[in-house]
Amino acid sequence: MSSESQPSALAEAWVRNSTYFLDSVLAANRATLSAFGVPTDTEDGVVGGEERPEWDVELTENRRDALTVGDRVRFSKRLTDDDVHAFAAASGDTNPLHLDDEYAESTRFGGRIAHGTLVSGLISAALARLPGLVIYLSQDLEFQRPVGVDDRVTADCEIVEAIGDERYRLRTTVTTEEGEVAIDGEAVVLLDEA
Repeated sequence: MSSESQPSALAEAWVRNSTYFLDSVLAANRATLSAFGVPTDTEDGVVGGEERPEWDVELTENRRDALTVGDRVRFSKRLTDDDVHAFAAASGDTNPLHLDDEYAESTRFGGRIAHGTLVSGLISAALARLPGLVIYLSQDLEFQRPVGVDDRVTADCEIVEAIGDERYRLRTTVTTEEGEVAIDGEAVVLLDEA
């Protein structure tokens, strides 16, 4: 046996054994979490992700390799006062239109509204539920109407074109409970293997 093949054989054995060990640890952790009632996988393909009862998700196709034009994903939630304040703290956007009731009442909106970027974030939330690893490549947005604090909104993302190389163009909208379009736009995503 040459000195060149020995390190290679040892390295391969080490990788094989390490992979087996790590896979065993992961399987044991999943089994333990499951025994305690903690979900490790969800129907929408999120592994270890958090889902909340007040979130509604609809997905027309659960398999990445079966996605086609016309498939869609919807994500709905209420944008609460806590959401607005958390977004202001995270983003630094402390515009009183979003945070100060008295100030916002004197504006054309007659009250506080959610940040436009927070509202458009529901598009990202919907896209994150597509099967596979979602990589956001671009997003065009047109803000058409404000969304009030505590309004329930729905992001709807529909595949309108399979561009190729696992890339898709989607029509993206966010609508109010009354069905009014708050945001209209278009996104391009890459759906890689998870």
